[in-house]
Parts: sequence; C-alpha cells; structure tokens
Amino acid sequence: MNQNNKTALVVEGGAMRGIFAAGVLDQFIEMEFNPFHSVLGVSAGAVNAATYLSRQRKRNFKMFTDYSLRPEYISWKKFLAGGHLMDLDWSWDITTRELPIDLDVLFANNPDFEIGVTMNSDGRSVFIKPDAESLSHVMKASCTVPLFYRNFLKIDGQIVSDGGVSAPIPIQRAVEKGAVKIMVIRSRPNSFRMKKGMESKLGRLLFRKHPGLVKALLNRPDNYNSSIDFIQNPPQNIQILDICPPESFKTKRFTQDYATLVTDYELGREMGRIAIEKWNLL
Repeated sequence: MNQNNKTALVVEGGAMRGIFAAGVLDQFIEMEFNPFHSVLGVSAGAVNAATYLSRQRKRNFKMFTDYSLRPEYISWKKFLAGGHLMDLDWSWDITTRELPIDLDVLFANNPDFEIGVTMNSDGRSVFIKPDAESLSHVMKASCTVPLFYRNFLKIDGQIVSDGGVSAPIPIQRAVEKGAVKIMVIRSRPNSFRMKKGMESKLGRLLFRKHPGLVKALLNRPDNYNSSIDFIQNPPQNIQILDICPPESFKTKRFTQDYATLVTDYELGREMGRIAIEKWNLL
C-alpha cells in the first residue's frame, strides 16, 4: 500500500434509507470491487459496510425488505405506548440467529474498518475498530437512534448513542486517517440540506441527563451541511467521489413499503455500476 495514496470508503446511515447503500455495495460485491484501504460507517451505514466487507451479497436486501418490515421492528403503536419505535433488541436478536454476518470473511485480512458512535457525556464522535467479538455490539450502539430507540448502550463503560448524530457523514475521519481518494455513499439526494428538526428541539428536555448528546443533536444540522460543503469543495490534494441517490429516491427513515424499497435498492445497484466507472477515472 502506498501510504501517500490511501483510499477510503465512507458510508452514511439513515435507517431505512440505507437500502440505497445496500444496493451500491451489493453491486461492488458482485463486481469484486474493493480498492479501499479504510472503510468507515455510522449507524445503518456501519451495518452496510460490515456486510460489504463480509461479501454477503443480498444479506442487507433481505434485512431491509423482510426483517425490517415486520411489525416487531417498527411500530408507532408500541412507541406511543412508551416502547421503542425501532426495536433494535428484537432486530439484533433475530438477525444474529437467522442472518448472521460472516465474521471469518470480514476479518480474514484484518481490514481497517471503523464504526462511529457518539459519546453522551460530551458529544464527541469516537471511531472504534471492532473485532469479531465486539462487532455486533458496536454496530448496534452506532444504530441507537435517540428517542426512537429508548435504551442506551455502553462501550468501555461509557454511554454512547447513534454515530450519525455527531458525525452524520464521517468524511473528516477519512481525511484524518490519511485518505486522499475517498468515496462517500450517502442516503439522501444531492440537493438535501439538513434543518433543525424535532430531535434537536426535544433534545434539551428528553436528554437533559446526557448533555453531550443534547449538544451533538443541536449541532447535527451544521455538521451535516459542513460535511457536504467539504465533499463538494475538497482541498486540492484530496479527491472525493460523492455517490448520492437520485432525486427520484423515495425511501424515508421509516419507509415500510416493499415496492419502494426494492425500487430504491435497484437505484443503488445502478449507481454502484456508475460509481465503479467514475472511481476508475479519478
């Protein structure tokens, strides 16, 4: 590996919007495309990245279009009654048993794979390189969307939350690691810019015992938009290939319509083919 020409793959989260990245990465697996020295993922992007590294084509397609559509996973009725809107406990238990990630393949070559989490104490984004024993727990911790999943997990004794809160698009981490040629797989169309929403407004009240999380929620729109600005206007010594869903992309955070998900997965596969062509021309 040329230390002066390091490459990285960055995969954004976005709950059910992750169906797009699942399509892109399945196309990469099919075409045996993996030129990346480092792979970074947050939230659902961490799960997509792990499945890509384990070379399990269609694994996450089944997760999004089968397990994630079952009433046990997303339930507004349960949420309004005080439970989880997204029951990660149920999801992790059943997919660990019935749809496990192939750890032997994933860790065969000791990949430089990091998963981002948010520290509830101070709002920092921390990136963890998991091993076979810790992978499942770290991925789950990165997916614990505040409010919609009501529990908090701990890593090394510290309470953490969704990695997409403090580093929604972890492009800066890729740069910190020395990458100069970076592919970013996003989960929203190129035109999207984040505005302060319900989570930011409710954060002060609901998470007052977690000041860092409140801070990260309030700063999330600015962090997201500044990451997009960086992607679109990188320094001269850095090349970034930004892979976004087209404007026709319909999947939202909690979409549970099978036909919509399949259509947007196929959009991802098509963009995966285009991404490979563009990458090879950089």
